[in-house]
Amino acid sequence: MKIVGIQFRDYGKIHYFNSGHFVLKKGDKVMVETEKGQELGTVCFEPKSSVENLPDKPLRKVFRLATSKDIERFEKRAQQEEEIYAFCYEKIKERSLPMCLVSVERLIDGSKIMIYFTADGRVDFRELVKDLVQKYHTRIEMKQIGVRYKAKMVGALGTCGRQLCCSSFLSNFEPVSIRMAKEQNLSLNPSKISGMCGRLMCCLTYEYDYYEKAKKDIPKIGKKVKTIHGEGRVIRQNLLRKTLTVMLDSGEEIEASFDDIVNNASQTKCEKKE
Repeated sequence: MKIVGIQFRDYGKIHYFNSGHFVLKKGDKVMVETEKGQELGTVCFEPKSSVENLPDKPLRKVFRLATSKDIERFEKRAQQEEEIYAFCYEKIKERSLPMCLVSVERLIDGSKIMIYFTADGRVDFRELVKDLVQKYHTRIEMKQIGVRYKAKMVGALGTCGRQLCCSSFLSNFEPVSIRMAKEQNLSLNPSKISGMCGRLMCCLTYEYDYYEKAKKDIPKIGKKVKTIHGEGRVIRQNLLRKTLTVMLDSGEEIEASFDDIVNNASQTKCEKKE
């Protein structure tokens, strides 16, 4: 079995399908069966024999290659979604609803329209739904999402100057905690460690495991250590350069490698045992 990754929207999660007998390459447009019915998707990577974190349930097969008519219908639906978005936005303003419209999605067969929005609490959107049903004569589904998922759907540039991780390649959100910033000796200034969504940046998880493991075998900040220049206390750690900054008892500040500090510390322990 060959496994292929398919995205239905630029910001969407990658879904895995059995490519069957089709010879696919990245960028190909295909039709697949989903829980919502037939959908047009884009191949994200060429078929592979195995993929990490594969779902336990059996994979659905790619139905067929998309035709020019399928693509034309998809583009027409995208245009309709823009029109629905504009109408919905105006109605939200008219009714002064405490919600922020994020995106609109219409199923390819037109049987349902999904409205994605953010809000601080519960919103009574019954009148808004009536307006939409009266205008488009189809089923309306309102979906309240979090600010992280909003950033993923909308997209933007991060403080690093690159496209947001969540909208470019992340398929799932991992838990992020303030402890991750502390372990990496980062400034705890919210403006420095928060993403465009206002939550802690997803990239804080990327190097956290490395920092956590690296810190296990070196003296902590404030620890008394022995160096070739004398004894002192650790005042800074630089895990990437593998050095420690030590304030000697004499008041002098020096930088020493991990190996020098650890070896001296181990030697001191051995001398005490003897």
